[in-house]
Amino acid sequence: MRTDLFVMALVAILLSIVLGQLGFFDAARLMKGLRNMGTLTLEMLPPDASVLPVAGKALWETVQMSFAGTMLGFLVSLPLSILGTRHLFSAPLSNLSRLIAAGIRTVPVLLWAILFVILVGLGPLAGTLGVAAYTVGYLAKIYAELFEGTDPEIVEAVRGTGASRFHLVRFVVFPEGANAILTQLLFMLEYNIRASSILGFVGAGGVGFVMQVYLQTLEYRRLATVLLLILLVVLMMDGFGAWLRKRFLLVPQS
Repeated sequence: MRTDLFVMALVAILLSIVLGQLGFFDAARLMKGLRNMGTLTLEMLPPDASVLPVAGKALWETVQMSFAGTMLGFLVSLPLSILGTRHLFSAPLSNLSRLIAAGIRTVPVLLWAILFVILVGLGPLAGTLGVAAYTVGYLAKIYAELFEGTDPEIVEAVRGTGASRFHLVRFVVFPEGANAILTQLLFMLEYNIRASSILGFVGAGGVGFVMQVYLQTLEYRRLATVLLLILLVVLMMDGFGAWLRKRFLLVPQS
């Protein structure tokens, strides 16, 4: 009990020090920020509906980029995560696979987009490849941990029958992890839609370019329309994901 209290107190002290260094306790600065937020909110009202066709087209491009990038990343992450599962492959191979995934995951999606803009030029292709790259790093890590959590007794029992690694993955690892595989994929898609909204700032296509134009020209009412559209799409994705999980996920037997 005393140890827990000591740890909590230590964390609180460290947090206070960090927040102080970041200016969190500067009351005048915070109040100024709140006033600016109020002013900006008033300038965004009411949203300008005249930009719906332009914003809708750009947002649709963002959704396409996110979907294509997520699915491409998913397809690459599956074999990479399987290779990273230690009870299926040797330590050197699984460690190498995890190292590759970690290296990919270290680079934020925005930097991936900038890199692909340099490699393939401006436009949604660069954004799609950037989303795919980040998705590989994230899902490969999550799925490797998931597959490694498969009951080792079941794995050994099936392996004892002479089953190959392919059969272990096909009939043991995938069925046990089906729920989590789909759940993480849906989460990744939702995240990528939100993350892709700013890729246009670096020339990687999508609604980000429209947002950048409205910000630079101080057209906040038009910007508000774009933000509301993004919110609507994210809410729709959340509802679709909930329906998909309810409709297709396996329900554990009690």
